[in-house]
Amino acid sequence: MYLSTWFRRLTLAVADALSWVIAALAITALRFSLNLNATDRNAVLVYAGVSIAMQLAVGFMTKQYRNRYWIGSFEEVVALAILVLMSGTVGALSTLIYPGEFVSGAVAVSTPPLALLIMAGSRTVWRAYKSVARSGASDPEPVLVVGAGVSGHELIRQLKVDTSAPYEAVGLIDDSPAKKNLRLEGVRVLGTRDDLVRIAREKGVTTVVYCISSAPSSVAREYSNICDSAGLTMMTIPPVSKLIGGKIDLNDIREIDVTDLLGRKQVKTNLREIAQYLTGKVVMVTGAGGSIGSEICRQVNALGPKELVLLDRDESALHAMQLELYGKGLLDTPDMVLCSIRDEDALRAVFEEHRPQVVFHTAALKHLPMLEQYPEEGWKTNVLGSQNLLKLAIEFDVETFVNISTDKAADPTSVLGRTKRLAERLAAHYAEKSSGRIVSVRFGNVLGSRGSMLWTFRKQIDKGGPVTVTHPDVERYFMTIPEACSLVIQAGAIGRPGEVMVLDMGQPVKILDVAKGMIAKSDKDIDIVFTGLRPGEKLTEVLRGGNESDNRPFHPLISHVSVPPLDPSAVEAEHAAAVEKDGVLHQ
Repeated sequence: MYLSTWFRRLTLAVADALSWVIAALAITALRFSLNLNATDRNAVLVYAGVSIAMQLAVGFMTKQYRNRYWIGSFEEVVALAILVLMSGTVGALSTLIYPGEFVSGAVAVSTPPLALLIMAGSRTVWRAYKSVARSGASDPEPVLVVGAGVSGHELIRQLKVDTSAPYEAVGLIDDSPAKKNLRLEGVRVLGTRDDLVRIAREKGVTTVVYCISSAPSSVAREYSNICDSAGLTMMTIPPVSKLIGGKIDLNDIREIDVTDLLGRKQVKTNLREIAQYLTGKVVMVTGAGGSIGSEICRQVNALGPKELVLLDRDESALHAMQLELYGKGLLDTPDMVLCSIRDEDALRAVFEEHRPQVVFHTAALKHLPMLEQYPEEGWKTNVLGSQNLLKLAIEFDVETFVNISTDKAADPTSVLGRTKRLAERLAAHYAEKSSGRIVSVRFGNVLGSRGSMLWTFRKQIDKGGPVTVTHPDVERYFMTIPEACSLVIQAGAIGRPGEVMVLDMGQPVKILDVAKGMIAKSDKDIDIVFTGLRPGEKLTEVLRGGNESDNRPFHPLISHVSVPPLDPSAVEAEHAAAVEKDGVLHQ
């Protein structure tokens, strides 16, 4: 492999040198009919020799001949044109130091373009040969590529050059009228999404590769529905932003998942701001074994904190996190803390020992129906537990405290929403007393957490159904766990004391559509049963309350809203009023 690579490089260099020789001879023949005097002949020889030497030297130094570009690509041709022009100029100027006349202007001006044309032609021949050789090397599966943009172009290019690729692109699908009949690496745009099924039948295609990373998730859902109804398999690739060096690894092509259909553009995180308040600091994460807490631990650990304190009441969850982060699970180190946030005295001992400078408070009871049955448990954890932590944050001069909330805290109708709303208000109160920064982060449902909708649907489908949906029109906001945690960490950098940070989560998604999509991809005949909205459950969630404005001073996807502070002395009054009313927490 190593020798073949060097052979290809040397062959390319020799071919370019011969291109100069052929071009110089051709132009000289046209200009002088090869009847040159000794002076002109020497000038042409010096010109060609210096130009060749210059191109090869600079070409190897700049890695032009060391696989910097795909052979015959637009990028290589542009770089080659610059190199040829520079080499020809230096070659012409070099003849000035040779005794006699300067090389003929016709030769100096006409040789580089002709040499470049020959070089480009040789590369075209090479690519044509590789294309023919590739087609006969195996029996790849024909696929249609959706998206004639950067991702689609990169995929087709990779399929062309990789002789072991399992797929062969036979056509492109793109909805842009401007790309009609466009060709990428010889593969033509054959139509739009309306033509997808017909083209697939004509080309004998059963697999479609979706390569539109910039489009909203609704576009991916529409293509997925078309493929599902036609019995086509829909694959996808990672976004170009996640590709190492911008190159697609064909092993990363995978069948599209429901999380791809519900996703949205990731929040761009300012790593400089994040690192500034986390690197070298003592960071504590409550609820460290949960879906959100564990991902925050992973992201914070990568930023080099002085100490990462994982606090949870679930010893099994702590064991799993220690094993994942550090490769051991003995649970014998002080950074693994078994403690309930309800226990103020135990928490104080933890704060006394570790002196955290940054706290991410993710510990909570969050299952809506369970809290409707046991509202006092929600009160003890979500309200009193949060108050314990906020009080200790003031006492021990915590620099940054980030409280995790939920979109259900906006105009709350459930115990979960009301208790988290009270926690937001308490955070706003303690922020006024703190020398540090106390903020809250509010977001919707996360994909992939234990007990989440997707998790539940998968379990029901695996068992043969039925899949239960509360109402045909119920809809929710969704985001991935990494995105939610990036927002939480970013909030610690840009949030102002007492504020609630709300992510713009795009458009809500109908739960029924998600259930239908998952069933379609399972290839099982499974019924959907509607169970009715549960007590306290909304048909559609809102991100901000009716009296909360949409203010985005620092980040285009993050709103900053204010909530009325709640004095701790009034907390018990809130509780007593709720119990007196009907035993359920009310605002």
